[in-house]
Amino acid sequence: MTFSLGKRQVGVPSWVLPAVAYAVSVGSLIWVLQGVDFHSVAAEFRHLHWGWVAVAIASDLGVYVFQAWRWNLLLSPVVKPPLWRSVQAIFVGLFANEVLPLRPGEVIRAYLQGHWSEIPFSVALSSAIIERIFDGLWIMGAFGLVMTFEPLPRYVIDMGKVLGIIVAAFTVCLVFVLFWKSHAHAACPQTRWGAKLRILIDDLHLMGRSKLFYAAGAASLPYLLIQVVPIYALMRAYDLDLSLWPALVVLVIYRMGTVLPQAPANVGASQMVLVLALRLFHVDKTTAMGFSIIAWGVITLPLLAVGFIALSLAEMDIGEISRHAHRNAHAPGPEELRPV
Repeated sequence: MTFSLGKRQVGVPSWVLPAVAYAVSVGSLIWVLQGVDFHSVAAEFRHLHWGWVAVAIASDLGVYVFQAWRWNLLLSPVVKPPLWRSVQAIFVGLFANEVLPLRPGEVIRAYLQGHWSEIPFSVALSSAIIERIFDGLWIMGAFGLVMTFEPLPRYVIDMGKVLGIIVAAFTVCLVFVLFWKSHAHAACPQTRWGAKLRILIDDLHLMGRSKLFYAAGAASLPYLLIQVVPIYALMRAYDLDLSLWPALVVLVIYRMGTVLPQAPANVGASQMVLVLALRLFHVDKTTAMGFSIIAWGVITLPLLAVGFIALSLAEMDIGEISRHAHRNAHAPGPEELRPV
């Protein structure tokens, strides 16, 4: 990675961001494990209700099937991919997130969708960007609801405000592209990256003209809400006397706290965020830490298994896919796009 300062090029070594991610992971784990009674954690594990654990696993995997359906809605103006291909691309991307740092799964799933559906990489990537903007808007709406009815620590409120500003900025950019494409084109610099940005603008504008664009936006609300199910099921599995409302609060804080690219599988940060969220409902740290470990296993291990199967069916290894995705993301030159 390089940044231009006048005539000088300031290089940022490629290891810096992964090193920061791993440092955050280690620091988070150290904090989570401090003062924990591991004998109590082991006892709580022995009394887990495995039926509820199974519900959590099944519902968590089902979330991504719903995401694939929503993704197809966005892509409909351009291509109509089979649902199973979109599901496969998503699970391969999730597998990449579990084994590689800095969460490259979004780019990888966009590459696979473009490769299989024979559409430009920029189109698939644009649809993934739109998905994340929709998700951000609904998360911020849910956070506003939570903040209204639940006393939150100052740091959570500040984090929500920062994320809200970021989501608002991306939303404004998307609206600008949808309704003033020519002005958005004119604002792009006459550089290689400016040319790529103009392609991205064209793709975003094309998908935004469809009625299914708004259907995908509406579908993002149930996509958020069904993510409460695995959290609530795990609370029941762990014998936490909490209702759906705390499950929603925990989900919102978890999603906000793990939004940035981190170490593989969000190790450390995900445990810390869950412990902090459960502490809002007076769950002791030992119990909250045990819950966070079970939650990490329920979220991570099935994704590794299903993602490995999806990767095997793709007949490519994750390193090969990652290299192809990286080359597509940095490939110069315009792409033509004709809607179906």
